[in-house]
Amino acid sequence: MSGKSTFKTSVLGMQSNLLSFAMKLTLNRDEAQDLVQDTTLKALNNEEKFVDNTNFKGWMLTIMRNIFINNYRKTSRENTMVDSSEDLYHLNLKQDSGFETPDGAYAVGEISTIISGFPADYREPFNLHVAGYKYEEIAEKLDMPLGTVKSRIFFTRKRLREILKDYR
Repeated sequence: MSGKSTFKTSVLGMQSNLLSFAMKLTLNRDEAQDLVQDTTLKALNNEEKFVDNTNFKGWMLTIMRNIFINNYRKTSRENTMVDSSEDLYHLNLKQDSGFETPDGAYAVGEISTIISGFPADYREPFNLHVAGYKYEEIAEKLDMPLGTVKSRIFFTRKRLREILKDYR
């Protein structure tokens, strides 16, 4: 790739690919568009870090993935509060989550009841993940292989989504 205009043209030519990947990551059109903008800006600001004869699309998608992961971790940290409740299911709720309202308390209670019905082998990794622990930390804490932790969290999340699909 030679010249600044060629680089900019390549970045702009990636917009539809970036949006498609962002939609897969965020599952939300507005968030996906924000992620595309952040990625485009970061790529343009870091043009000098791109090495010629490197997979440009891969470079751009890696930037996007890293921005998404960093934003997710930042949001998780900001939204985590100390939970002094007995069941520890309120750990990752925002302060303004509506938990104080009767409807919000009912929803949280119902979700807690559903989660408590899951087998401990699935419930424990999921609760630690919701509490903000990284997969590696959960694997170490529960003395489980990393792949097992990831799959159990995935299946617990999937099952919870299935159970709550009509709930809104």
